[in-house]
Amino acid sequence: MMFYEQELKALHKSGRYRKRELADSSTLDFASNDYLGLSHKDSLHKQTTQILDKLDIHSSKASMLVNGYHEIHKDFEDALCKANSFEAGVVLGSGFNANIALVESLVRKGDELFMDELYHASGILASNLNSVKVTFFKHNDMDALSLLLKNSQAKRRVVAVEGIYSMDGDLCPKEVFEICDEQNAILIVDEAHSSGVVGKNLMGVFDLYGISPKANHIKMGTLGKAYGSFGAFILASEHIVDYLINRAKPIIYATSLSLYDTLLAHKSLQYIQENKNELCKEIEVRKRIVFEELGLKIEGLIVSILIGDNKKVLEIKKDLFSLGYSVGAIRQPTVPSAVVRLIARLGQSQDELRVLCQNLVKIKS
Repeated sequence: MMFYEQELKALHKSGRYRKRELADSSTLDFASNDYLGLSHKDSLHKQTTQILDKLDIHSSKASMLVNGYHEIHKDFEDALCKANSFEAGVVLGSGFNANIALVESLVRKGDELFMDELYHASGILASNLNSVKVTFFKHNDMDALSLLLKNSQAKRRVVAVEGIYSMDGDLCPKEVFEICDEQNAILIVDEAHSSGVVGKNLMGVFDLYGISPKANHIKMGTLGKAYGSFGAFILASEHIVDYLINRAKPIIYATSLSLYDTLLAHKSLQYIQENKNELCKEIEVRKRIVFEELGLKIEGLIVSILIGDNKKVLEIKKDLFSLGYSVGAIRQPTVPSAVVRLIARLGQSQDELRVLCQNLVKIKS
């Protein structure tokens, strides 16, 4: 019996049907979030496996609170704290789980969550759990946020923004830090798409804006994007991390992050720190190419091009694939209106990016 036949038919009809597609290594990858191309850096993999080969275990085996917290985890957390100037940190399974952990545990009865309307789906899902009181504010509208915070009678106020928004590719305003500091609100910054991409040290928007972390600041980052690994981290004050370890279910009840992924991400962090100047120059070149060829100023490495038609965006993706390029065709409900999303990643050459942009202009027009 086909329980969801009508729903699937409706998705097909609206051009919103999705399916898994095997990654094709024969195409040039401008679709993935491997911003720095580190997923292809064999030296990082080799360094990681050489360390693992010397250990008597290869799996983390358990929850962080039940014999699953290893020196490998602690060393990486310490390195992240030092690189980002935070007091404490914790690694966990994914950015999705990190948002669930933060929202579900931090926003208690009597508190209020203020979330940018374009915040990631994981945070929105978490806001629907239990009795979380959530108010969405217009994207990047700092006047609206400031007014909402001033008028709130909540015991604690928690604000959630992204460093770089995953679909639009724009930055959160620096003012969000000032507003939250003035209003004594807890600020969650999801740096999934900005960590490793912006700032003089490539540590994200805290780095870009010259923000010294305060007691009300929380930084979340993912390891499956610029770091070329898998997993996520949360950085905050000792007080907040201690609280999360005691209340956040994705930390307490999940097997700790794999040793391989943790080690690989640590090696990637070291690589970024050692090569930040060269990487920053490469990022700037790609931003310039996008502007020269598409007339778009991008703040990270995400290029979002509004198409507005679900079927057309799929056709553009197919046409580019036939030329040897992989790009994203993003449709509702992920975005309000269909977009071509391409990543100007360092894993592909400058010339390859330029030619892709030229082909995109021809196909789109």
